[in-house]
Amino acid sequence: MNKKILFEGLVYDENDKPVETAYIGDEPCYVVDDAGFRRHIPSEQVDRQVMEMMQEMISGHENLLSEQAAKMLGQDDIFTRAMIETQLKNMDQQLDRIFEIGIPEESRAYMGMTGFRITINIHGEVIDLYQPGMADPNDE
Repeated sequence: MNKKILFEGLVYDENDKPVETAYIGDEPCYVVDDAGFRRHIPSEQVDRQVMEMMQEMISGHENLLSEQAAKMLGQDDIFTRAMIETQLKNMDQQLDRIFEIGIPEESRAYMGMTGFRITINIHGEVIDLYQPGMADPNDE
């Protein structure tokens, strides 16, 4: 199984510079410039953090999100909403499949155009996940 880099083009370092991507053998990596030293961080380490953060944001809002998604798809019926809601609730069970197929390039491009971005440090820890339109969890 060849794993994909899920958020290629959407990951930045602490200096607000886009990180590069590379493969070490079959292992996809984000490459962070650490004062001239190129640190290769397995992409799955970063991508899993992002997916877990997104899952936390979705948790508890599956009903509303499935309703809106069904409307956007033009399939606003109870069965479509139930199917989408189930998929959202079981997102963690689908992660391995997502790493196999990746996120389509068009979707990543759209995410980038909307301002979605991930900031990581030199150790591959996600220090910021910016999603336009998302309320700050510290705001009431």
